[in-house]
Amino acid sequence: MIIQRPDCLKSITTAVKRAPVTTLLGPRQCGKTTLARIYGNERNATYFDLESLPDQRRLQNPELMLGSLQGLVVLDEIQEMPHLFNVLRILVDRPENKARFLILGSAAPHIVKNASETLAGRTEFVKLSGFNLKETGSDSSEKLWLRGGFPLAYLAQNNDDSLAWRNNFIRTFLERDIPQLGITIPAASMRRFWTMLAHFHGQILNASEIGRSLGLHDKTIRSYLDILTGTFMIRQLQPWHENLNKRQVKAPKIYFRDTGLLHTLLDIQDMHGLMGNPRLGGSWEGFALEQVLQITKPAESYFWATHSGAELDLFFIKNGKRIGVEFKFNEAPKISKSMRVALHDLSLAHLWIVYPGRNSYPADKNITVLPLENVSDITQYTMRE
Repeated sequence: MIIQRPDCLKSITTAVKRAPVTTLLGPRQCGKTTLARIYGNERNATYFDLESLPDQRRLQNPELMLGSLQGLVVLDEIQEMPHLFNVLRILVDRPENKARFLILGSAAPHIVKNASETLAGRTEFVKLSGFNLKETGSDSSEKLWLRGGFPLAYLAQNNDDSLAWRNNFIRTFLERDIPQLGITIPAASMRRFWTMLAHFHGQILNASEIGRSLGLHDKTIRSYLDILTGTFMIRQLQPWHENLNKRQVKAPKIYFRDTGLLHTLLDIQDMHGLMGNPRLGGSWEGFALEQVLQITKPAESYFWATHSGAELDLFFIKNGKRIGVEFKFNEAPKISKSMRVALHDLSLAHLWIVYPGRNSYPADKNITVLPLENVSDITQYTMRE
């Protein structure tokens, strides 16, 4: 089974046209290499896998080797040869340069820092996640929710194979990927923290409570969280602050970016187990939130909450329009007082209530109940004059 990813290819095409270096970021095993090969094969690209010893040898004199190339050049796993960032800066500044570079990497904090500092003004970032509903089709919602969007987890022959792949991914991430970032945290400690975090999925961060449970300081908890955020495992959804006469929440909300990994850490193996789990609502909220963000692609996203109880699951501004989204795992969601407060206080152009049903309908002025499979309607709305 082949999953087409036209929107991702379009993003890469646009970035390559605009910038001499395009940096494709995303978690390990999310399909970056496959996508780069599809894109590169259509353009006769020169490809280097920097984990390959022969390719490393080809680049013993990188300035000479890369400087002689034309067209598209793909450098996969760039974190293996970080000195190449300086070489790329020199090459793309040459008037005679005839190459465009597409660089790929999984260790996001390291790559972003190098690319941002060394290639300032010369690179454009494209972020890649796992599969989304627009790519897999609306009839695959339960499968994508349960297994997550990592290609090999989603495309596995059965749930047992998918679960085995995800368990192996977690183990490899903790034992190999984290140490490669230069972080000397024992794998067992990070696994305990990650598992604890699964029980706080969809909730406002309480570093003190997690710290007490694990016997760790608040600063250590935040440090661990930043590592998982920087490597695309966790999303810290920051609170939006308006200049209002209300006390507002200042801590971020914590979401697993891939519900397949969340379910693995919660020991949820199939839909029957998921439907009976007390984390069901939070799991679906996180899944739906990631689908909305992947498909609508806002520059920044937030949640909003006040100490008086008013809240909004997702808030972003796109094309000048202030958009609100609520997620309800309910076949007949109702408008709450909190939604009306958010609509007024945040001056929302529109508020969507995303739910797992099949029908879209207006619930009130500027409020629409929307099936998860139709979240592209939000993008279409933001593009209207």
